Amino acid sequence: MISPGVMLGGRYRLDERIAGGGMGDVWRGTDEVLGRTVAVKILLPALLDEPGFAERFRGEARTMATINHPGVVDVYDYGSDQQIAFLVMEYVEGDALSRTLSRVGRLTPARTMALVAQAADALQAAHEKGIVHRDVKPGNLLVRPNGTLVLTDFGIARSAIVGQLTAAGSVLGTASYISPEQAAGAIATPSSDVYALGVVAYQCLSGRRPFEGDNPLEIAMKHVRETARPLPGDIPPAIRSIVDRAMAKDPTARWPTASAFSAVSRQAATTLAAPAQPHRPVTPAAPPTAGPISGAPASPALAPSGRATVPGPVKPTPPRGNPAPPPHRPSSPVVSSPAARGGYPSVPANRPPASAGYGYASVPSAAEPSSGGRRLLIVLAVILGALVLICAGVISYQLSQKNSTENNGAPPMAPAGKVTTPLHLPTGGTEAANAPYRLGERILHIGMTSEGMLTR
Repeated sequence: MISPGVMLGGRYRLDERIAGGGMGDVWRGTDEVLGRTVAVKILLPALLDEPGFAERFRGEARTMATINHPGVVDVYDYGSDQQIAFLVMEYVEGDALSRTLSRVGRLTPARTMALVAQAADALQAAHEKGIVHRDVKPGNLLVRPNGTLVLTDFGIARSAIVGQLTAAGSVLGTASYISPEQAAGAIATPSSDVYALGVVAYQCLSGRRPFEGDNPLEIAMKHVRETARPLPGDIPPAIRSIVDRAMAKDPTARWPTASAFSAVSRQAATTLAAPAQPHRPVTPAAPPTAGPISGAPASPALAPSGRATVPGPVKPTPPRGNPAPPPHRPSSPVVSSPAARGGYPSVPANRPPASAGYGYASVPSAAEPSSGGRRLLIVLAVILGALVLICAGVISYQLSQKNSTENNGAPPMAPAGKVTTPLHLPTGGTEAANAPYRLGERILHIGMTSEGMLTR
């Protein structure tokens, strides 16, 4: 009788029964020679009665040991002892997918596709060695704490399928994942493993198996004759398409290889797991003090040079001399901001933003005249002042001549060769009223001679 503490092959001690299946029970054991924990699968005694079974089992166990893939459990040893055949394998720390589904019910589409992709990769590694698993189900998919998946418990005996369909109780799970061709009595192929993995994906997404029944045989026949119920409405259409193709009744309509099934599943998992990137419109750079536009008129603060400045570490150099004040400019609306209200002068709204750097540069006024314009204004002012002084001197001279004539009774004599005409200013009547006009007319006819004398 098999119980904890039993030694197999003189080196493997059975410690605890951890799982059971259609081909036998799985125990956690200890390799007394190497001192490591192992998984020991003990085959059902009835399987050993089939002619040639033990030899086929041994041959395929050797083939499995050649598979070097992280998703396939390592096979260490095979042996028989007192009518007991056993297979020693790697002990995987983790929970079976069946246990996870019984606890949470359903998995997300992204998580499901990620696990399916790993399982399909493991199946491809076995198929390349000519090995068909024949018993893909959640109980044989172990998930490590880090999320990686390991495919275990290869159903090595081809002839065991018929026995599983007629055995009561222990093979219900296996019948739920069997391919239509296997249920019809045909030999299992790599496409059969693709179908079984599609059924596993269906259960992970919907929380139930595609077909249920009172006994394994009824369930197996439903795989042959009936169509599975549609997946829940919250499953994306792309995921539905992937699973439906894997579960096609015709093997030629399924994914051609486990590798192809893995590729589409991994791509779907990546797409679903990627976070959505929000659209971020590109906005132009705004001035540091941008804010709501105020309708109150205001004039920018003027520096000594007459330039409007923005506060900052860069200070303008005061000009030398006393330049003329710039002409009056109409005030413009300003940009008001919290910074401006806190003590900084407002910046006119039509000003360009300050140049980027470690400080703010002074911003020239749009209405400010250039340096050449200021020079022209100064020259015109000097000329105008000179003309005013000349006119004032002429008037003063004429008045002095008038007064001199009235006091002496005779007009003053002009220098030799020159004739002068005194100004006659009326004292009353109509002529007196028109005197200012005539005086201005007389002044306009006066010119300068080369000797500096005023002549008419």
